[in-house]
Amino acid sequence: MSKDPIVLSYDESLLRKSDVELLQGPHWLNDNIISFYFEYLKNTFKQAPHILFVPPEVTQCVKITPSSQIGIFLDPLDARHRRFIFFALNDNERPQAAGGTHWSLLLFSRPDKTIYHYDSSRGMNREQGENFGRKIFSYFGIEGQFKEERALQQNNGYDCGIYLICNTEHLARHLISYNCVEGYGSNEDLANSVGSMRNQIYNVIEQLKS
Repeated sequence: MSKDPIVLSYDESLLRKSDVELLQGPHWLNDNIISFYFEYLKNTFKQAPHILFVPPEVTQCVKITPSSQIGIFLDPLDARHRRFIFFALNDNERPQAAGGTHWSLLLFSRPDKTIYHYDSSRGMNREQGENFGRKIFSYFGIEGQFKEERALQQNNGYDCGIYLICNTEHLARHLISYNCVEGYGSNEDLANSVGSMRNQIYNVIEQLKS
């Protein structure tokens, strides 16, 4: 029997016991957990096909691929026809390898021609985000702008993935309600979500298993 058995197979995501154990904290969330929750949000917000959640592994491929070739990864996701696109950005710069030390959120708003960056450790992923944004602007053939947004800041060295997921979910709900980024910001609900998100993800996994 495998020492790291599969716990859940959910659409394109596969979670093993070691992945789920990261939710018991304090641990840094890996690609598998974030990819799973992006998949879950995609299914949760089916009523909003104008929103796209790009999983971490695809974001990493875009990041390390020349701008002229990133359509290989984004075209199958119908990215050109989405109004809002979420990217889970990691500071890993090693091709063909998982890893990295920090997650942050990029949101591309096609109506605004803007990449919005939400970083729970402000400035840490800025250069990564700006470089990534230039590739997205090239893909869409636009002159866009990169905006470093104010974001709730983490007070430890491991919760960046939790902040990423919380911002993604809250911002997606905001976009569905208002169809624009304007007006979104850190609030009490978001702060409360950060504290409970590990349990929330774990409970979602348990529900999907049953």
